[in-house]
Amino acid sequence: MTQKMSNSELYIDPRVADHPVALSIGSRLNACSVIRDRAEVYRSVSSATDPVQKGKETLFLTRNDGAFIRPCPGTRHYRCCGYQILHIGTFCTMDCAYCILQSYFHPPVLQCFVNHEEMLAELNHLFSANRISRVGTGEFTDSMIWERWTPLSNLLVPLFADQSRAVLELKTKTVAIDALRHLDHHRKTIVAWSLNTEEVIRKTERHTAPLSARLQAAATCESHGYPLAFHFDPMFIYDGCEAAYSQVVEQMFTHVGPENVVWISLGTFRFMPALKSVIQRRFPRSRIIYGEFVPGLDGKMRYFKPLRIRLYQAMVRRIRELAPDVTVYLCMEDDDVWQKSFGFVPSERDGLPEMLDQSAVRHCGLKLET
Repeated sequence: MTQKMSNSELYIDPRVADHPVALSIGSRLNACSVIRDRAEVYRSVSSATDPVQKGKETLFLTRNDGAFIRPCPGTRHYRCCGYQILHIGTFCTMDCAYCILQSYFHPPVLQCFVNHEEMLAELNHLFSANRISRVGTGEFTDSMIWERWTPLSNLLVPLFADQSRAVLELKTKTVAIDALRHLDHHRKTIVAWSLNTEEVIRKTERHTAPLSARLQAAATCESHGYPLAFHFDPMFIYDGCEAAYSQVVEQMFTHVGPENVVWISLGTFRFMPALKSVIQRRFPRSRIIYGEFVPGLDGKMRYFKPLRIRLYQAMVRRIRELAPDVTVYLCMEDDDVWQKSFGFVPSERDGLPEMLDQSAVRHCGLKLET
């Protein structure tokens, strides 16, 4: 069951105190305070015994002062998919042991950006460009946790539906899909789920929806005509993991048809060294950081390459047996891993961004002016 946030504290940036979105959210939540300075929020979270947990219980309504649309940072050492991030907010109410957001934000604060008018202006500018764009909201947060407070789906899905050059991906570990039911989406919104084995979900993904619930939600969205995507990232290497992940693939395709899956990503657990102490402190019984890890070219700790390749090969083989035409790709891996896992490298197919763009064209009806 997804965590129900207590909202023990709701803070409102004075710059948005009179903004309609802030007023709407504030009217539906009880105790709130308009602060003089955002440092008040940071001090409140930082002074807690567990700042990460405190941050998950504190909602800060503010404005995004930077760009709403940002390229995925990637790294020059590994293949990046060319994703565009729609920066709707930060942090998450769920609590996954491996989550990089625990150490990425200092301190971690659940920020909701309410200046939607500026976000829409940037999106309309993006739509005016004669190029294919893949846009997602799930990089710095879960895409669907905001549904209880904001009308984001009602705002974004129809907006993307009314153009043909970009697709929106909503990635989640929740089942918060009720708002999607009656929206005109014209297949320009992909609803995506992060998947893992039952064991990993039980041990490391606190307050997330069970695997069976995620797959049923995917089936429901498919029945509403939405294209789908799935992300096996991060995958963990443990005794029996290949069989366990293959079983998840089998369960997935008993719930949804492969013809409606736009892409599936694969990636194994990797982490910046700073995250290790956070996991040790907050999840003292977790063993996920004690595998066969070596430093990667990007400074992250990664499973020993032959171990990653073996798991990728098993996953690609099972997916190909059940869904030979689905686009499958690796998240942040090098050409050697691609070659040994797939038998080709992205450059042989005009690059990974082009592979995914073409899949979006086929499944979502994207097109450019000629």
